[in-house]
Amino acid sequence: MWPFGLNAASRDEWTSVVFAGQTVQVAGIRRRLDERPELTAWAIYPREGSDIEVVKRLRAGKRLGSGRCTLLLPHGHYQLLQVEAPAVAAEELQNAVRWKIKDMVDFPVEDAGIACLPPVAGGRAGQIYVAAASRGVLQSWVRVFQDANAPLHAIDVPELAQRNVAALFEDKNRGLALLSFDDSGGRLTFTFQGELYFSRNIDVAPGEMANLGDEAGPLAERILVDVQRTLDNVDRSYSAIPISRVLVLPPPGAARFVEYLRENLYQPVEALDFSRHIDLAGVRALANPSVQSQALSAIGAALREEGAVQA
Repeated sequence: MWPFGLNAASRDEWTSVVFAGQTVQVAGIRRRLDERPELTAWAIYPREGSDIEVVKRLRAGKRLGSGRCTLLLPHGHYQLLQVEAPAVAAEELQNAVRWKIKDMVDFPVEDAGIACLPPVAGGRAGQIYVAAASRGVLQSWVRVFQDANAPLHAIDVPELAQRNVAALFEDKNRGLALLSFDDSGGRLTFTFQGELYFSRNIDVAPGEMANLGDEAGPLAERILVDVQRTLDNVDRSYSAIPISRVLVLPPPGAARFVEYLRENLYQPVEALDFSRHIDLAGVRALANPSVQSQALSAIGAALREEGAVQA
């Protein structure tokens, strides 16, 4: 979805750029045959000045790597919709979907960038996810990189960045739930065979999770209820996809929250640790799992694979 050209760049390396609030993150991933993906870079920088100035500094500081570059669209700059797939030929699907979602998007559908995810085996028959963003939004971000004389090869959305991470942790023939938190709130995704088949946002204000402390309170209880209801709904709606476990990546200061979920959910619950499936040797800061929650979106965006359906 929304890929660009410039095929001369390395096909084995991706660098992601993630604008979030007052910061910008950059992560680099190198794919290696029969080995874990290697995290070659990860850093957070202040978002000072215009976004063009930020990208210029990243380029001048050689932070954009030697491979391909992808941008993660900020929350609110796109919509992810689940719709019934039109019964049309593959080459006609995108245009047919465009008119199916015309009453579901908050911008003119004829001016939308549309990308369709493939249906998932065991998912709802005939249902597909569609990512949609106005061409004005997409073009404005493309211009940022063009004006900064920096490469841009693709644009991603956070749900698919999280899917890329989850795909590394799946058990064969089993679905996986992954719960994470960032400045836009909580995000609970369900993946199977490397594809996203359900996603839900959980309403958590920025910074709230850092105040959880060691004792479960109203916030933890509210999140638990939301997660329980979503798991029950997914179990009923996608009964052909058994969930092996729930992975959780809580923000710093909320490690007790994983144990709280483990005590109250019937599915196995584990804390996500990137080092199990990603080589972090080159970025020592992320050896500490409590720091990893800050990096999920950036690492996930950089985990793009050539030939896979991406945003």
